[in-house]
Amino acid sequence: MSKGKSAIRTTYFSILTNFLLALVKWLAGILGNSYALIADAIESTADIFSSFLVLLGLKYSSRPADDTHPYGHGRIEPLITFIVVIFLIISAFVIAKESIHNIQTPHELPKPWTLIVLAAIIVWKEISFRIIIKKSKQLNSTSLKADAWHHRSDAITSIAAFIGISIALFAGEGYESADDWAALLASCLIIYNCYGIFRPALAEIMDEHLYEDLEEEVRLKSLQVTGVQLIEKCYIRKIGMQYQIDLHAVVDANLTVREGHQIAHDLKDFLIAQLDDIGNVFVHIEPFEEKKIFRT
Repeated sequence: MSKGKSAIRTTYFSILTNFLLALVKWLAGILGNSYALIADAIESTADIFSSFLVLLGLKYSSRPADDTHPYGHGRIEPLITFIVVIFLIISAFVIAKESIHNIQTPHELPKPWTLIVLAAIIVWKEISFRIIIKKSKQLNSTSLKADAWHHRSDAITSIAAFIGISIALFAGEGYESADDWAALLASCLIIYNCYGIFRPALAEIMDEHLYEDLEEEVRLKSLQVTGVQLIEKCYIRKIGMQYQIDLHAVVDANLTVREGHQIAHDLKDFLIAQLDDIGNVFVHIEPFEEKKIFRT
């Protein structure tokens, strides 16, 4: 199965999980008189829409390169991640606004059985996070990673709700708003997690160099290609689920243009065959000069 199809299947799993849990949370929150659970349901509902965006982004990014997109369509992934972060921020502000309103409004205690519902939700959300984050690392997908952190944020929200409802139930009358304070805390945690999702996507779209380990591996393997004396420059950018590499390879200055051209092709083919997730390698040939000091 291709990486694109595997990522899409993972997203379908995420959508189904979010839909079922959102339904459970809405019912439990309304029937169990818990705004923390309703706040949780709001986030899960937003997660459904954000997962659909991730799905659309993955389908678009899997398109092959064409005349107008010679590097492929992978840049859509960090853009989708930005939209997912916006969804999370909006959800957090809606939760915070309603929490503050409910703190100021007297209401009944949550039902004790809501704790059982929350415990099951926390376990399932953490399992979902681990499944999707593992896939995001295997497939090298920024948007899948953002979707995974949605599940972790949801689990954190549920933990806060569990604590708040527990305090309200065990402390009794006068502590009804503990449930709402928990929802307010959850909104703050969601905002905090947004940065962790946003920062890698920003680095990707800005071509920030974050791949020192891969660069070192590229430099070492390049020297295994006959004719390559050293690598002067090595630049790496991530586009979608693959890396694009720009190399300056140093060769014997007395080689013919044809021989240098062949070395460039050999180097490109070797690196693509030896390393995972390499979309393309662009090789520039440099003549060797003894007096010139190259970066190694």
